[in-house]
Amino acid sequence: MSNNLLTKKNIVLGVTGSIAAYKAAELIRRLREAGAEVRVVMTKAACEFITPLTLQTLSGQPVAIDLLDADQESAMGHITLARWADWILIAPASADVIARLVHGRTNDLLSALCSASESPLAIAPAMNNKMWENKATQENVEILTARGVQIFGPASGDQACGEQGEGRLLEPTSIVQELARLVVPGKLQSKKVVITAGPTYEPIDPVRFIGNKSSGKMGFAVAKAAKEAGAEVILIAGPVHLTTPAAVQRIDVETAQQMYDAVMDSLGSSDIFIACAAVADYRPKQVEDSKIKKSQQDQLQLSLTSTEDILSAVTKQENRPFTVGFAAETEQVVEYAQDKLRRKKLDMIAANEVGNGVGFEVDNNALNVFWPQGSQLLPLASKTQLARDLMTLIIEQYYAKNSTQNS
Repeated sequence: MSNNLLTKKNIVLGVTGSIAAYKAAELIRRLREAGAEVRVVMTKAACEFITPLTLQTLSGQPVAIDLLDADQESAMGHITLARWADWILIAPASADVIARLVHGRTNDLLSALCSASESPLAIAPAMNNKMWENKATQENVEILTARGVQIFGPASGDQACGEQGEGRLLEPTSIVQELARLVVPGKLQSKKVVITAGPTYEPIDPVRFIGNKSSGKMGFAVAKAAKEAGAEVILIAGPVHLTTPAAVQRIDVETAQQMYDAVMDSLGSSDIFIACAAVADYRPKQVEDSKIKKSQQDQLQLSLTSTEDILSAVTKQENRPFTVGFAAETEQVVEYAQDKLRRKKLDMIAANEVGNGVGFEVDNNALNVFWPQGSQLLPLASKTQLARDLMTLIIEQYYAKNSTQNS
């Protein structure tokens, strides 16, 4: 196995009450071989199957067990641990813990940690095949999947109870490979990434504006993924109601002109620019000083003028950054995206269909990604995971371009 799959990633490993808990020892070793730092949280039931001392010795860190342990809370409390984690991985995950996660229970350390963390969560179920097939368990897994939790396995085969079927914990090497597939490579240390997100509002008068349905969720997810990769991130956000990703610098704007100005001000020494925002193409030529009153006329005519083209302005810079555009289309998605890629001289473009409940204002999406030498389809997934997959592609193409230019 490659020894750098999870370099500089902080992994909280949750171990629950399952006979497969003994495999946590091997899993810790494999995670550390892959470059991760590991801290272990055990449920009390897990301690009946494997000792905390064993996992502490292998991880090189104290094992946390009790939610109300004063010594543990003073060393690295569950809130601090929740913020420390790049990923939370529960392996093995029992049927009981899966149910606790669904219902948001917080009466043990592991479930409280998951509830307090914004870090992505992955679980590797392990239980008797009949417990796995139980309708309640299957419904719980469906709920967690819909929330963006990653499910690793389970595998099928002989079980400790003497039966056969689905429910075996995936082997530790497979779990590490599954996790590495989802994690953004930490290759953007010392790099600066500027990202735009959300809509712009172009005022008609003091109370009305021209806008669009962009929620900003994709741009915020991309900002988080860029930060996970180690970059310095500047997020220029239109009017949205979203929490700023941790350690990301946020600049709030409202109009296309304000977004243009913020991009130009932030662009200096940037390495990558990602234009996720749905910027208005036109704005009213004249903004009224007072509210336009409804008249007896059936029509109101507005004269519009084009806004600044942010993408074209960026690609015309002398020392331009690696530039990624987005294309939200209602039809002919591939054709329009490829045309925009060529016309605006972009390094990459991510295209998706919008409208009729797709694209805007939803939590899942799919992307067609194009660059001058190739393309890749990123299938339907949560915007959080889609952003990680997109960032991995951006990193690959950024370094491919730089190596070509420097060769």
